[in-house]
Amino acid sequence: MSKKYFGTDGIRGRVGEYPITPDFMLKLGWAAGKAFRRQGICRVLVGKDTRISGYMFESVLEAGLSAAGADVLLLGPMPTPAIAYLTRTFHAEAGIVISASHNPHYDNGIKFFSGQGTKLPDELELIIEELLDTPMTVVDSAQLGKVSRINDAAGRYIEFCKSSVPTGTSFAGLKIVVDCAHGATYKVAPSVFRELGAEVAVLAAQPNGLNINDRCGSTDIVALQAEVLMQRADLGIAFDGDGDRVLMVDHTGAVVDGDELLFLIARDMQEQGSLQGGVVGTLMSNLGLELALQDMSIPFERAKVGDRYVMAELLTRNWQLGGESSGHIVCCHHATTGDGIIAGLQVLMALKHRGQRLAEARQGMRKFPQVLVNVRYAGDRDPVGHPAVLEACERVTEQMAGRGRVLLRKSGTEPLVRVMVEGDDESQVRLHADHLAKIVADVCA
Repeated sequence: MSKKYFGTDGIRGRVGEYPITPDFMLKLGWAAGKAFRRQGICRVLVGKDTRISGYMFESVLEAGLSAAGADVLLLGPMPTPAIAYLTRTFHAEAGIVISASHNPHYDNGIKFFSGQGTKLPDELELIIEELLDTPMTVVDSAQLGKVSRINDAAGRYIEFCKSSVPTGTSFAGLKIVVDCAHGATYKVAPSVFRELGAEVAVLAAQPNGLNINDRCGSTDIVALQAEVLMQRADLGIAFDGDGDRVLMVDHTGAVVDGDELLFLIARDMQEQGSLQGGVVGTLMSNLGLELALQDMSIPFERAKVGDRYVMAELLTRNWQLGGESSGHIVCCHHATTGDGIIAGLQVLMALKHRGQRLAEARQGMRKFPQVLVNVRYAGDRDPVGHPAVLEACERVTEQMAGRGRVLLRKSGTEPLVRVMVEGDDESQVRLHADHLAKIVADVCA
């Protein structure tokens, strides 16, 4: 059964436009509370990022959950992975995150975690959607859910992050710049790195409700590049608004993306003898990552784009490490979801083990030039499956002779076909991408 509201990462949209409205969120809180209680669940943690609408949605979710008889524990502004972790450690039955991740302040959304700190199963999301279409009721006043606030949530999460590196680890002598995107990591991230001995300069840690992800963080890394150079820092670390993504900048100001960070962590885990199985990337992961892992005899599998699919593949294979080029990195031996701070710490440990700077360590993986062309189409036809398009893709793939690849996929949100080609030679890659895009456009005409 297809879902009406839930996407691959919860429910998200523009504030004030259905379903990101107070009345819908009230009903969603109630429906979620009913669904959780149906399974014997009655305690729910609620956290949020720093965008201004979080206060409004926190209040109505709290009211809806209480009306359904679910107790509510409020965390305030906390990174998404912190809420997953705290849901587990408080033995709550579910966690709710009010966040639109890397989106601007005028968007917001809701993500749910199970009591195990993982994404909700499809069956439970469908139950919530069914309840949304029924009249809202209120339990007897004696059964209403109670609401309380967890005051030491930040401290608990800081200690958890520090526990992901060996006891006694010190990053003394390392100078880093941390860009918190005016988001949910603004308090905890600087504390984690400082308490482990690093010298920390902080960027974008003055949230005002409107500046989240605004010309800062992992979606706009220019300010971090400039600050790293000005401070003569060893490296820079950029999080997104809810703290589940991380990118880095080396001491020369060059950006190090999620594929490269994943490579550094995987190589270190193999060298330390702790890598279980292989690595999961996505259809968009750079071919350079796949080939670099292949050279080290580390298995690599591609999942569909989205951390939900990366996690599903990891669980299926009983592997521990996966991620996306956007910086969404999952270290299952430490966390149940993508965690920017923990991924960042694993990279710092990898550099420490090798005695290398980031600029040197990243040389072990050569990124392939990648060109993406969007082609708009109309109607119900499937241009990706058209014989002429399939034949053209096969020809280009043959011409690249194992040193490149082609990916065509339809956007999940717009009538676009995304034509992606990557390979050794950037000029040839662009020619191939333009050629395939023209064939797709001709088929759509």
